[in-house]
Amino acid sequence: MPAARESLLDAAYTALARRPWSAVRMVDVAASAGVSRQTLYNEFGGKDGLARALVRREADGYLAGVERALAGPAGARDRLTATAEWTATAARDNMLVRAMLTGCWTERLPSPPLTAVPSTSAVPAQRRADGPLPEPRDFVRIVRDRAATALAGPGADPAGTAELLRSCELVVRLALSCVAAPPGEGGMAELVRAVLPRHLV
Repeated sequence: MPAARESLLDAAYTALARRPWSAVRMVDVAASAGVSRQTLYNEFGGKDGLARALVRREADGYLAGVERALAGPAGARDRLTATAEWTATAARDNMLVRAMLTGCWTERLPSPPLTAVPSTSAVPAQRRADGPLPEPRDFVRIVRDRAATALAGPGADPAGTAELLRSCELVVRLALSCVAAPPGEGGMAELVRAVLPRHLV
């Protein structure tokens, strides 16, 4: 029931934008999505399952944006700049992405445990959501590794890959710092250029 699941997650995210998670009611989420409350419970198991699924979906959406930024035809600096800009934009525009990237969960957000929880769900997407959720350090590693893989190309020299991994991690950490203190117009490109080795610029 993917369409119903997405509608329910959309409804839950919209409700969260309007009120704290503690005030979000399952019956309202179901009504907003146009499905029965039983469908919601069948899909997520309960409010905690809905919270985990919502966090997982937003994490996946952020990482899909990282992949798009890295897939461009431009040079390494431009692709890393696009990745850094996407990170800052996603964190600014999406309260759950910001919490996941920074580890700063406010009382108005759901705060599911990041460790895996026992899952008895028959829904594969929910079993995945019940698995471990990424922490800030996980995002740093995932984005660093994806960036290095995208930029290294086939047959990359291991020594060069180690340097590339360090450079990519610096860019990811720089982007995270810009979540808290955004640079001025065009500032992200200059910051990325400053931390990249000359041959990558």
